[in-house]
Amino acid sequence: MTRTITVGLDGSPASLAAADWAAHEAQLRNLPLRLVTAWEWQAPAFAPATGLGVPVPPSDLQRASAQHLLAQARARVDEALPGLRIDTDEIPGLPVQALLKAAEEAALLVLGSRGLSKTAGYLLGSVSQAVLASCERPVVLVRAAEHGEEEAPETSAREVSAVSGHRDVVLGLDLDKPNDAVIDFAFDAASRRAARLRIIHGWTLPPYYYGGALMPDLNDGMVKQVRSELSDVLRPWQDRYPAVEIHAQATIGGAGRHLVDASYDAALVVVGRQTRRAAVGAHIGPVTQALLHHAVAPVAVISHD
Repeated sequence: MTRTITVGLDGSPASLAAADWAAHEAQLRNLPLRLVTAWEWQAPAFAPATGLGVPVPPSDLQRASAQHLLAQARARVDEALPGLRIDTDEIPGLPVQALLKAAEEAALLVLGSRGLSKTAGYLLGSVSQAVLASCERPVVLVRAAEHGEEEAPETSAREVSAVSGHRDVVLGLDLDKPNDAVIDFAFDAASRRAARLRIIHGWTLPPYYYGGALMPDLNDGMVKQVRSELSDVLRPWQDRYPAVEIHAQATIGGAGRHLVDASYDAALVVVGRQTRRAAVGAHIGPVTQALLHHAVAPVAVISHD
């Protein structure tokens, strides 16, 4: 079975931006693009009723609206990238369950994130967050253009290709638990874009540092050790992707703020999400959560054990 680059649409500018990004990714990977939208009719509290007192479900109208949305998105992508194979599918059911089901057959699931402002970052949204927290396939969150929710994004799939080709791919790397799937995704993304891979690792100072300044020789030794560990982890991937230029950066403290800063000039930011359950549901993690709420570039979240 040929996997697809699947994008979930809801008619918002953010989902159209996601479709543009997904189309470019499908072209890079030589894979089909699948546009999906989920719909489920729910009776309003004061809906007109039949003689039996049962509301008349406008299911035909709901499905027609879904089909119209898909047709518009397909025409938009086809105009920008003619020749790309595009499949469409309107899925009855709740959005979260429908998108998770669609993701099972996808190489990548792409979703939109609704913008708030430059200072507040963007609101992830309940559907996107629920899908992200449970999806076992890689998920990319794409934000809408800065000029507002009410306007359609100005960047087409063709323009996404032109712009992203000049920007770094950024990888947030956890040296305590480096994961092959996360690292490989980032190197592969940089390779396909002929982009530099910028790697950011945040490390924590030892407890005794907080009682006073480290001695210079001890501080230098710790920095060298972290850099050595970083080189050891990356060496096999550099051998596998020799054409990818890398820039590795080890920062003291959490990596979240540095990843957000790097996102302003990035084509894509890649982070991992460990598949474990929290007491109140699926766990995303504080670094990934902060990045998803404030990053400018698309964010790829790779699920791993």
